[in-house]
Amino acid sequence: MAETHRVTAAPGRKKWVFPQRSEENKPSVGSSARDAHRSLAVPFRGHISGGMCPGKKVVMVGVVDPRPDRFYVALTCGRGTSGEPPPNVALELCVRFRDRQVVRRACVSGSWGDIERAVPFFPFIKDQPFKMEFHCEQSRLRVFVDGQKLFDFSHRLTSLDKVDTLWIKGSITITKLA
Repeated sequence: MAETHRVTAAPGRKKWVFPQRSEENKPSVGSSARDAHRSLAVPFRGHISGGMCPGKKVVMVGVVDPRPDRFYVALTCGRGTSGEPPPNVALELCVRFRDRQVVRRACVSGSWGDIERAVPFFPFIKDQPFKMEFHCEQSRLRVFVDGQKLFDFSHRLTSLDKVDTLWIKGSITITKLA
């Protein structure tokens, strides 16, 4: 079993705590089915083959915990070091159950941008499954939950092909990634 490792983040940066894995066991979005249960454990950090580009999508199927607090999904440029997020985050999404918020932002060269909050509905229900899709378009990411558009997020980073890592943590169980 992987060992969790905590590291103090640089001032103003949050700590992301993820299991440390050797490179040979590095999970990948699209891993084989027989390794799926082991490699989809939350917290999760996996490689997006070829990075993001217009026309590409990442699909996550999961189940909200019975007593959820919040969960995070981030699309980043690289894996970061020792649990600290990389300086470029194309999208960080935080689903907060207490106030039924879906907040998102980006980080460019270590500077976090403004938070966006507006969504037409809150689709996440405790102890229930959901399917979240991230569609990459030329100028934005479109995020859908259970087939309904939740929000659009304009790109802050220009090198979409460098967005090659998916991070997931919090009050969910992942059942499938594609």
